[in-house]
Amino acid sequence: YSVYIGIPFCPSRCFYCSFSSYPIDGMRDMEEAYLTALFKEIEFAASAFPDRILNTVYIGGGTPTALSARSLDRLLDYVNQTLHAGKTEEFTVEAGRPDSIDREKLRILKEYGVSRICVNPQSMNDETLKKIGRSHSAEMVKKAFFLAREEGFTNINMDIILGLPGEGEREIRHTMDEIIRMKPDDLTVHSLALKRASRLAEAREVLPADGLHNSDEMMSIASSGAAEIGLTPYYLYRQKNIAGNFENTGYAREEPESGAERGTEGLYNILMMEETEPVIACGAGTVSKMVKADPEGSDGKHITRCDTFKEVGPYIDRVDEMIERKRKLFL
Repeated sequence: YSVYIGIPFCPSRCFYCSFSSYPIDGMRDMEEAYLTALFKEIEFAASAFPDRILNTVYIGGGTPTALSARSLDRLLDYVNQTLHAGKTEEFTVEAGRPDSIDREKLRILKEYGVSRICVNPQSMNDETLKKIGRSHSAEMVKKAFFLAREEGFTNINMDIILGLPGEGEREIRHTMDEIIRMKPDDLTVHSLALKRASRLAEAREVLPADGLHNSDEMMSIASSGAAEIGLTPYYLYRQKNIAGNFENTGYAREEPESGAERGTEGLYNILMMEETEPVIACGAGTVSKMVKADPEGSDGKHITRCDTFKEVGPYIDRVDEMIERKRKLFL
């Protein structure tokens, strides 16, 4: 089984975001209470499947590294004590916002055995970053990436989004040229999906008059750039309301490097796409998933889910209720 841990805080909320995510500057006084509630769920996750192996732990959000260094240390210490995450096949932490990364936090991640991190530019064009509500520059992306390399991270994922407002082939080519220079180990190419819960759906002033665009040529630029640094596609999925009716594709190195047991594919991503095992999801706005053989006896799968409150306050106040939901789902 796998465990997902959600941290619903970010430096700022991006225009396209539909996840449970709140600007951290207004939530600092809730950090400790949130972690205390979260630890209760993690404790349940550690005991739910005594006869199964914990394959992967994924800490996402939001942006986990938006937490203070003290809170990040407290979280990873508890996760390692309870789940022994540093000994799993893959331990991922999203450090997705470059403006949330510094050397101290990277060293904390390394100390607790995090094997894979995400540093997500979305675009390497400063004008686009301002439009979509990112509070960092393209230069900060490069600084954060190479800082992570200095601290010894050998599996760094980067995300980009095609179809962002005002971006065409020239902008995508620039983004890919910059990414080729950095040479990440894993690249996820998203086509922008316009979600109803996002501010972008309402912020018409940043949208082109004729809507959002993606194209075969833009997808080809991204694919060719990934191939240039030795990355090949390993998973694909589509979403509703996606620009150009394209898809999201993950690229990684298939061949293990010296001393590695496998390539750099995100194992958690593969398990999620193929829905092969249960996922216990802890934290506000997360969804747990139970996967069983079809009760009718066919070769299919029977999948059931349960969610948690999206708002941080109700989640903290009613975390015991959230655990009881999971108990009924898994046990």
